[in-house]
Amino acid sequence: MSTNGKFLTGLLLGAAAGASIALLLQSEKGQELLDNVKEMAEKATDEVTNLFNKGKNAVEENARKFEDVTA
Repeated sequence: MSTNGKFLTGLLLGAAAGASIALLLQSEKGQELLDNVKEMAEKATDEVTNLFNKGKNAVEENARKFEDVTA
C-alpha cells in the first residue's frame, strides 16, 4: 500500500472512531460512562494528593530528626 493509501486509511479510521465516540457520549449510557470516568479521575487525584502530602510530611519529619542528630 502506498503512503497516500495508508494516510487515507488512517484518516478514515480516525474519523470513524471519532464519530463513534461522539455518538456514544451523546447517549444516556455515554453520559453515564463519562460521569463515571470523571468520578474515578477525581478519586485518583485525591489519592495521589494524599500520598504526596504523606510523603512530604515524612521527608520533613526525617529532615528535622537529622538536624537534631547532627546539631
